[in-house]
Amino acid sequence: MNQIVHISSRDNPVLQRLRKLSQDGAAYRKIGSVWLEGDHLARAALERGRQPGLALITEQAYAHAGLRALADAAPKVLVVPEALFKTVSGLESPAQLGFEIAHEARQDLTPGVDSVVLDRLQDAGNVGTILRSAAAMGFRQVLALKGTAALWSQKVLRAGMGAHFGLQLVEGLAPEDLDALGVPLVATSSHAAAQLHQLALPSPCAWVMGHEGQGVQPALMQRCSLTVGIPQPGGEESLNVGSAAAICLYESARQRLVAAQ
Repeated sequence: MNQIVHISSRDNPVLQRLRKLSQDGAAYRKIGSVWLEGDHLARAALERGRQPGLALITEQAYAHAGLRALADAAPKVLVVPEALFKTVSGLESPAQLGFEIAHEARQDLTPGVDSVVLDRLQDAGNVGTILRSAAAMGFRQVLALKGTAALWSQKVLRAGMGAHFGLQLVEGLAPEDLDALGVPLVATSSHAAAQLHQLALPSPCAWVMGHEGQGVQPALMQRCSLTVGIPQPGGEESLNVGSAAAICLYESARQRLVAAQ
């Protein structure tokens, strides 16, 4: 039986904690929990077996049977007026429900598996998009080097659309930490002679996606056993890193499927 608590004070300490998680992209690292705003992220977490510590829901939403059932998945449910929920939300159009889930930082990467390496990517939308592509294409591990946008920030969570819960995510790594992966590192380069569609890609491998403006840092590029180019018959100079990642991960997945037939 869960606990239902009605709150009307903006200064409630739990609301203050959730407000911090919602509005400070890196607060989860200190607090040890993550705020998931909206029923889509809440359902995605539950579907992957992630249990919330508590749910926050508006009075209006709690009167709705479907949303009430979703909130009741948490052992503790805080019911607040809509105006109070808005003080917690970091969205221009606030949702009506959110979960707080535990966050345990991982530093142990899994060797020998298909992975994606994020090298100092700054744009949260790009990071979230790559997480979605990784999950969709069967890459279950994403490794973020120091300087990459916080993986569990609100902007990355929204862009990831639930992909976080199907991935092993490790942050704060240095290039030398990747030596423990034990799989070839593959990077894209506009100067590479080999083109993506012409190669038999290593499997498993780790695709390296570099900083939006600077590309892959030298210390990491030196560790890459293969660099490939993406054909661009339209003549553009380069692709957005999120688009490039989707193309590369798809080609790896396609080749795996062909080999399995």
